[in-house]
Amino acid sequence: MTKPILLAVVAALATAPLMPATAADPAAIARGKYLVAIAGCNDCHTPGYFLGKPDMARFLGGSEVGFEIPGLGVFHGPNLTPDKATGLGGWTDAQIVAALQKGQRPDGRMLAPIMPWHAFANLTKQDVDAIVSYLRSLPPIANKVPGPFGPTEPPTSFVMKIVPPGAK
Repeated sequence: MTKPILLAVVAALATAPLMPATAADPAAIARGKYLVAIAGCNDCHTPGYFLGKPDMARFLGGSEVGFEIPGLGVFHGPNLTPDKATGLGGWTDAQIVAALQKGQRPDGRMLAPIMPWHAFANLTKQDVDAIVSYLRSLPPIANKVPGPFGPTEPPTSFVMKIVPPGAK
């Protein structure tokens, strides 16, 4: 191959859009959908769910209802769709796995204690990868949830308060 042709091929490859090495496996997506359903992810992450009218057109798009945890503040179930501005679209697969299994966001902040990441830490690699594949397969939904709000900040949304035993 001559040098100009080689340079042209390298330039074309360098500027080509990055494509995944393989297309998402339909079986993995189906497994992820199943796991998300049995884990009840839609409960905290779908608008309207806590008000008795889940908005399935915005499934997993983030909740408008926050959880107040005394001493910690108010937290909303975030948007789990691949929307780049308001959801997981800017997160890597490894960052989603870290949130699911370590309770850690890409910015280093820990997820609210209501997120059952301790239980999800026991998922097999195959299962957690299937959940990531499923979340990636969802249509992106632009929905920025409120908060989080610190313990002294007034929330701007409907709030469900979690009261530990013995608290007043």
